[in-house]
Amino acid sequence: MKTLHSFLAGVALCGVSVLPASAHAFLDHAVPAVGSTTGAPAGVKLWFTEAVEPAFSRIVVRDAAGAEVDCQDTRAEGKDGAALAVSLPPLPPGTYQVAWRVVARDTHKTQGTFPFTVRK
Repeated sequence: MKTLHSFLAGVALCGVSVLPASAHAFLDHAVPAVGSTTGAPAGVKLWFTEAVEPAFSRIVVRDAAGAEVDCQDTRAEGKDGAALAVSLPPLPPGTYQVAWRVVARDTHKTQGTFPFTVRK
């Protein structure tokens, strides 16, 4: 028992935590896929490597001129909390840029961008 108390005192003095390490929510995959050429999608759906907080996360889709073209309705999708989606109106052919910013449930923030092309 004395050894356990010594160990715990040493841990406290060193500032070592026995809590699990936190990770960031990174993009796992997307529909439409990163860099893909596709027909006009009805929306964009992103899956992350861990659960995200929808209230603090957003997907923005911009056209080649930089104008936002999504319906500004980013929402959680699925039961595990690791997917977000945004609706799109009918898109004309062209290249679009998806930008995402998420806050993971562990409060870490990540962001990224990727293109997709709507074929003619």
